[in-house]
Amino acid sequence: MKKTKMKNRRLINAFGLNIFNFIFANIVIGLVISVPLVFYGPFNNIKELVVTSAMTTLSHQYLATIFLSKSEIDEIMNKNKVEDTVNSNTNEISIQEPTSDTVSKGDSGIEIKEIKGNSFNGHLLIVNDAKRIQLGLTDNLGRFGMKLDDIVKKENAVAGINAGGFQDENGQGNGGVPTGMVVKDGKIVFDDQKEDKVSLIGFNTDGVLVMGKYTKNDIARLKIKDAVSFSPFLVINGQGVIKSGNGGWGIAPRTAIGQRKDGTVLMLVIDGRQIGSIGATLKDVQEIMIENGAYNAANLDGGSSTTMFYDGKIINNPSSKDGVRYIPTSFIIK
Repeated sequence: MKKTKMKNRRLINAFGLNIFNFIFANIVIGLVISVPLVFYGPFNNIKELVVTSAMTTLSHQYLATIFLSKSEIDEIMNKNKVEDTVNSNTNEISIQEPTSDTVSKGDSGIEIKEIKGNSFNGHLLIVNDAKRIQLGLTDNLGRFGMKLDDIVKKENAVAGINAGGFQDENGQGNGGVPTGMVVKDGKIVFDDQKEDKVSLIGFNTDGVLVMGKYTKNDIARLKIKDAVSFSPFLVINGQGVIKSGNGGWGIAPRTAIGQRKDGTVLMLVIDGRQIGSIGATLKDVQEIMIENGAYNAANLDGGSSTTMFYDGKIINNPSSKDGVRYIPTSFIIK
């Protein structure tokens, strides 16, 4: 019965992906027909959204490069990019450390919230005890990835989302080789960085979300317990980073993590590339996190990796044609 359900889910996902590709192809045709309106008309927001969406893919950049010069594309991408946050690390002392009086254990300490926008649907896990958040890893880090549900189950956790990125040249990666650095239980378990400072998103031993560019010595000094490398940061010390434009990454499935000043953790996934939920921009994600009280928040690996596990199953609709992608890291709730 379980195999049949998994097979049916793969068929449904494959059907949805085929429908999305059909719709995308029709959008392409529509864009070609209405090139003057999209690229040379008065609707700059539409043009910028098309260009940023196209240029953040490997297979559809032609949607922009055919019609616009490199200088025009660069101008749009620079206008919409997230501001550099190299000198904007989070202020850990601003976050309240969870105590036994302010947290609840088990499912009673987790709230699930449906997220809806004009072009997307998603889920938000609200966790009142940040110390329950840990980093879940594949069993063969650096070699082979695992599906999120398998990582959550092997760790005896109750929920989780995908976390950092991984090497995936030409879509042939197996999810085992992370990009950047991975810190688990205070130890660096993977590191492919050659620079002195590396971008990290994770939690310290006090359950505080730590975001910034740090040296290896900073990891011990700040008592960073579990962390991965990814970007961009979206909310830093109560302020949204994206001041104008859409964030420069176009529309896609998204995963993000954040924290309120009272220590509550926000874990967000937005579905994309399918009927009923095309995807979200980074600006959309930033606004969702701020609306839900985030004092700090960061973007995590999105696209086909975007997955959320809760209540014994994957509760979102991943855009991967195989249903759930193999990944190296995840943030899990014990």
